[in-house]
Amino acid sequence: MVPRSTPDANLVGDVDPVARVEQLREAIGRHDRLYYELDQPEIPDADYDALVRELLAIEEQHPDLITPDSPTRRVAGAAAATFAEVVHRVPMMSLDNAMDADELAAWAERTRRRLADLGVDETSTGYVCELKIDGLAVSLRYEEGALVQGATRGNGRVGEDVTANLRTVAAIPEQLGPDAPPVVEVRGEVYLPIPEFDRINAEALAAGEKTYVNPRNTAAGSLRQKDAAVTATRRLAFWSYQLGEVVGGPVLATHHETMDWMSSLGFPVNPERRLVGSLAEVSAYCADWQARRHDLDYEIDGVVVKLDDLAVRERLGSTARAPRWAVAYKFPPEERTTTLLDIGVSIGRTGRATPFAVLEPVFVGGSTVAMATLHNADQVAAKDVRVGDTVIVRKAGDVIPEVVGPVLADRSADSAPWVFPTLCPSCGGPLERPVGEVEHRCSNERCPARVAGAIEHFASRSAMDIEGLGEQRVHLFGELGMVADVADIYSLDYDRLAGLEGFGELSVANLAAAIEASKERPLANLLVGLNIRHVGGTVARVLAEHFGSLDNLEAATVDELAVVEGIGPVIAASVADFLARSENRNVLAKLRAAGVNLTQPTASQLAGVPEAEADVLAGLSIVVTGTLDGFSRDGATEAITARGGKAPGSVSAKTTVVVVGASPGAAKVTKAEQLGVPVVDEAAFVRLLAGEPLERVLGGP
Repeated sequence: MVPRSTPDANLVGDVDPVARVEQLREAIGRHDRLYYELDQPEIPDADYDALVRELLAIEEQHPDLITPDSPTRRVAGAAAATFAEVVHRVPMMSLDNAMDADELAAWAERTRRRLADLGVDETSTGYVCELKIDGLAVSLRYEEGALVQGATRGNGRVGEDVTANLRTVAAIPEQLGPDAPPVVEVRGEVYLPIPEFDRINAEALAAGEKTYVNPRNTAAGSLRQKDAAVTATRRLAFWSYQLGEVVGGPVLATHHETMDWMSSLGFPVNPERRLVGSLAEVSAYCADWQARRHDLDYEIDGVVVKLDDLAVRERLGSTARAPRWAVAYKFPPEERTTTLLDIGVSIGRTGRATPFAVLEPVFVGGSTVAMATLHNADQVAAKDVRVGDTVIVRKAGDVIPEVVGPVLADRSADSAPWVFPTLCPSCGGPLERPVGEVEHRCSNERCPARVAGAIEHFASRSAMDIEGLGEQRVHLFGELGMVADVADIYSLDYDRLAGLEGFGELSVANLAAAIEASKERPLANLLVGLNIRHVGGTVARVLAEHFGSLDNLEAATVDELAVVEGIGPVIAASVADFLARSENRNVLAKLRAAGVNLTQPTASQLAGVPEAEADVLAGLSIVVTGTLDGFSRDGATEAITARGGKAPGSVSAKTTVVVVGASPGAAKVTKAEQLGVPVVDEAAFVRLLAGEPLERVLGGP
């Protein structure tokens, strides 16, 4: 990163403002070129924002240091030489940022004061809140209804002509309807949907090519391809959010009217926008989407807040780089830079050897991160991260932190590539990479790390749900020789435990009760806990419900397993192999002797559904989207499957009905409308669960 200048007696706050301003402007200019022109950013947005904010703070303290070409006085970016230049008739401005609720409130207060100075009542104009799409800003110009030019924002005054590439974006109309004015220019954001980003990276991995860092940069690089045919393969998408030049259009008074008009012309407008009347409602909208940002199939990095009244906007005007009537509320960063201190390897319950990064702790994604996954040897090699590197760390919501890549400009000249170890760090046995697989494995089934991992998994919530039997206790019991496999949990010496540090009488009693309660878990939970390869929660439930008991499952042949819907030959072979091994049969015998339940109730029995309702949804496929008052997401799924229905996660032509709650997924509702799938509310859903015929619920006789 940018070094600070050497302190001396003339510094203010231990920083020479003149030297620091020069450093910051040089660094920001360099990162602007990397980001906007080359699509090769070296640092996350949060680190870039910190540089700009530091420069702004120094300029506020030392106004004499402000220059007209300072990054704080202009829109970042420039047109690349690859494409012809386009001069924007109406400048494409940037937005000022609010990094937290206090800064958002400060912007609102400044706006209120400016409105008061103009004699405008602040209650006369509402706020329009829109999701801040993490993509690339573009301008689309139509003449007589036909698309004639598409350009990037560039530096706000001059952009790049990428018309041919924008024509490949399916969401951008080539021709507008008969009501289109002679000239209309629409601004918006080109972005790459997350499923498409995942697809592109999966194809790159399969081809042995370098993967892409994030959807935003991939979208920008795709739009700047010399060959539009390449751009077409990236399946970019588009949301419109603003007008530029308009000749002969209707008289519009508000922004929300403008958005509706753009939609009527055929431009895609994000459905999650909201018109509100107070800052409290703005803050609630921001908080809501900060919590739900990962519910979308595209990336957002904040919320854009705009005054709704267009005449008021005109009177407020703009600074040299940003309008005074809008602000971008930025979500906490999900990417930051830190130092990679070491690379270790962990051994999982299946023997999989996973490299992980040991990091200088950094606050990112709402928590302090000190370790992050590196996935496998191929990923480490593709990212070329090395001990001592400055690396970009990403933590998105509840996703496990990962290292995105190195900041090559900071790499030491004597750094060396990391080499995957050949020996298991737990047992010292060989680490092998089976042919055709991307992961190394420790094949020693008695490897202490594998055994401990298997027992932790057995006790986890998704399996036997034994509260109080976590990682530390499992490792302690293993070191003391008290557990060597999952069945040993049921023969723990509680008297011995009572003599150990940290095990009081109540603690031991609670653990004993949790272990005893686990004996009643359904067979599906036990199958998950047994650590059978390829058997997760869904497969375990299918097997348990089909065969009903462990005895029936053990008696089944590979062919009988393979014909079960959702199983297939690979899973069937894995299950049969597990059940045939003598060491596993010994564990199952110990579980039988301990009184562990080996049978599976029906789905309706598990959910407590009366027998008369057990199959009222048979043959129906019901998708639930949004928040329901009477059901959690899992509860709604369980209610459907317990009555014989199917509850897929996505809408298709096979979907019978879509149940819509509060704040539904717009994509699912839109897909249902396109396919003609009925959409109902929660009250209708409850009637379906009670056995009322679908035709009657939908309004039939």
